[in-house]
Amino acid sequence: MDAAKYQQAFNELNSQGFRLIQVAGYPVRGKTHFAAVWEQSPGHEWKARHGIPATEYQHEFNELTAHGFRLADVSGYGVGSSAAFTTIWERALTDNPNADAVSAKVIPFMQKWAVPGLSLAVARSGNVIATRCFGYANPITREIVTPDTRFRIASIAKPITSSTVFRLIEQNQLSLTDTIFGTGSLLGTQYGTLPYGANIVNITLQHLLEHTSGGWPNDGNDPMFQQTNLTAGDLISWTLDNQPLLDVPGNAYRYSNFGYCLLGRVIEKVTGKAYKDTVRDLILVPSGVTQMTIAGDTAADRQYAEAMYTGVDFQAPYGLPVRRMDSHGGWIATPTDLLRFLLRVDGFTNPADVLQPGTITTMTTPSAANSGYARGWAVNTAGTWWHDGSLPGTQSIMVRTANQHEWAALCNTRNSEQQFGQDLDTLMWQVDSVV
Repeated sequence: MDAAKYQQAFNELNSQGFRLIQVAGYPVRGKTHFAAVWEQSPGHEWKARHGIPATEYQHEFNELTAHGFRLADVSGYGVGSSAAFTTIWERALTDNPNADAVSAKVIPFMQKWAVPGLSLAVARSGNVIATRCFGYANPITREIVTPDTRFRIASIAKPITSSTVFRLIEQNQLSLTDTIFGTGSLLGTQYGTLPYGANIVNITLQHLLEHTSGGWPNDGNDPMFQQTNLTAGDLISWTLDNQPLLDVPGNAYRYSNFGYCLLGRVIEKVTGKAYKDTVRDLILVPSGVTQMTIAGDTAADRQYAEAMYTGVDFQAPYGLPVRRMDSHGGWIATPTDLLRFLLRVDGFTNPADVLQPGTITTMTTPSAANSGYARGWAVNTAGTWWHDGSLPGTQSIMVRTANQHEWAALCNTRNSEQQFGQDLDTLMWQVDSVV
């Protein structure tokens, strides 16, 4: 567009709520033209200028930075023997560590770990009392995180799956002693090649919930990250045929994503419905959660108001079969969604739980194999229940304390260092102390 058409487009799109995210100037036969990209999505307060002479650029820079703006996009181009610039500036007061006590905790964490976007929510005594959003849901287009931004929650799916299993136990559709494979079991002989390997037919529902099935741990041979072209059902058959158990079911704790994949298939078998539909009907909707869903695998599968994930250290957020991970790590949610769920399974009287008190006690009692893990929940002697989650491009945490302080936080990146997840956990304890 020439300068006049560009100004006209700028005015029209700005009035329609579009946000300028990139603009470049360039000469064509001695006349300046502009190319621009606009997006209709949440963003910071912004200003844009075009045709800034080189002699005025430094003054413009000093003036806007003094008023709290930061340069988000700049393009230089030739004008005869001189130069001119286009600029886009954003004002991000919420990303200032001096803004308030919460920002003073969160912003240094984000800076330390290069976190594009973070969303959190805190509850006390059964009520959500604070939600805060920081940074970019999509750093490419500078779409900001809002309370509606949904993130992959990774392994926080496990307490959600566990709660659904226990609701089915309450309905007498399942029992902790039910076996998973073999004649007369929950999944029968529909997966894998008969005869099954040693101890396969001895795996029970309780073993899967407690990560004591005897094999398939979350290590370099984790089945959920192999054979990415297979469906969940075909992967189960491949795993049964190719990865024998490591020990007798019930003897040892081995954190198993694959075990929770099996729980998803158990839920489908006994209800005759898709896993996600049963979870919604039995747990999420009764908890007031209506926007959670299963994530897609690729960037093109990104759903409405879903964050864009940033990989580091050669990790590829969009090279994962996330949809296949449904029951162990496939959901997307907001922190408020997670708290609404947590508040309805936390064992406190307000609001009323969707599970019976005895059921919740059974679900959160440590297993014999691991005093720090129950059935879908990490636990400790202080009465704290929690679960974290981690995938390339994602880090998450959800916590319930004995004094009815509860919180959740979600990020759209992950560092390969274990310290990153520990720092997020520490951060949220600090945030709870200043909310």
